Order: sequence, then C-alpha cells, then structure tokens
Amino acid sequence: MQEFNAQVSRVKDLTHDVRELELTLLTPDTIEFKAGQWISLDVWHPGLKQPVPRQYSIASPPSQSHQITLLFNRVPEGPGSNYLFSLHEGDAVTFQGPNGSFYLQEKAGRDLIFVATGTGIAPFRSMLSTFLEQPETGTLALYWGLRSQRDLYHQHELDSLVRRHPNFTFLTILSRPENGWKGHIGRVTTLVENKVASVSNVTFYLCGNGGMIRDVTAIVRKKGLCPIRTEQYYDESGAGTDV
Repeated sequence: MQEFNAQVSRVKDLTHDVRELELTLLTPDTIEFKAGQWISLDVWHPGLKQPVPRQYSIASPPSQSHQITLLFNRVPEGPGSNYLFSLHEGDAVTFQGPNGSFYLQEKAGRDLIFVATGTGIAPFRSMLSTFLEQPETGTLALYWGLRSQRDLYHQHELDSLVRRHPNFTFLTILSRPENGWKGHIGRVTTLVENKVASVSNVTFYLCGNGGMIRDVTAIVRKKGLCPIRTEQYYDESGAGTDV
C-alpha cells in the first residue's frame, strides 16, 4: 500500500455518534482506488502501548481523486474511533492504501442489491455514484438497517438519487423505532426475505455486522444461486475488513 499525507478539510456530525471526515490529499495529491476499497491508519492503542492498524472504507467516489471521505461511528473504547473523533479541520493525517477486495465489479446489465447495517453504508456510497454514472446499467436496490430515528442520516441524499435515477431504489428499516415512525420495522434481513422475489441476474453486496451477513447469505441461498460479496464491519471501530 502507498503512504499518503493529507489534511482534514471538513468535519461533519451526521448523528449523535456518526461523523463524516473529509481528507484533502497533499502528497501525493491524488489517489486511485476502486469503489468500495479502504484505507488504513496506524493509531495509538493505550492498552497495547503501540500503534495498531485500523481500516476504514472510502465513502467518496473514485472520480473524486483529490479528496476522500470517511464515515465512522463513536466507540467509547475504540482507539480508531477516538483518534478520528479527536481530529479537527486543518489537522494532518497520514494513511496507507488503497486496499481491499470488496469493490464494485463492473458488469453491464447485471442487477445489484446492497445490504448494509449501520456505518456499513460507507463503501456503498462510493459504489452508488460509480454504478449510477455508468451507461446501460441494471437496477440497484439498497436495503439499510439502523436502530432508531436518531440514527438516520443520508436519507435526503438517497432520495435525491432516486429522483435522478429511475433504476435505483432504497429502503431504510429501523429495529427499535420510537413512536411516529411510519417506515419499515425490524431487521434488514426482513427486507431481503420479503422484497427479493428472484435472484436471477443479481449480485448481492453485504456490508455490516457478522450476524447480518450470515443471515442474509442463508436467506439468499434459499432463493437460488447468485454471487454474494461480503465485508464485515467490527464494533471496535466501525472499520471494514475483507471477509
């Protein structure tokens, strides 16, 4: 992996515990990556008393080569989370990358289904832009599982994509909604079970916790054979690691 020096150019809180960080590249000043790949940062682990690597998916599209966006959640005891939440605009950041085999496979005409839990949406934000910019693409459906209303973000952005791209749909489901929620209720596996009628000509991309990945894989296999690409996110830092 190549080493990059960058500067924090934007910090944006999306929810009570999810933050978006924009890094502007300095040296080198551009990065080439495939939609869905990740970068790695070495962060200090107070328990181990040494730096440890933490991987984070790039949430911005490859066409945005001078800047990258990271999306992550706050984990009280997570060294990666604590480091990223300590950064402010203007701070210097060094990272390595890109890497990862969980990336968008460009096969014209094939339908895609993305299934995410929590910040597992990060690589899909990069894939969405890349897929929808391609001519003669198939359909793309995104199913996203979150906990409650205070965990919602990027809903307006996704609505805008739906309006601009008739081949794109998305559904958000909450597992523990508060009063007033009029959307889908339950686990994201419910959407896969009830909304996916056929897996013919479909490729699934799953990103999130291990339980979701196992359950969705089992549901899809009962419906038929099709490609399933996965990346598991871990609670420690919200980071993505190839599965």
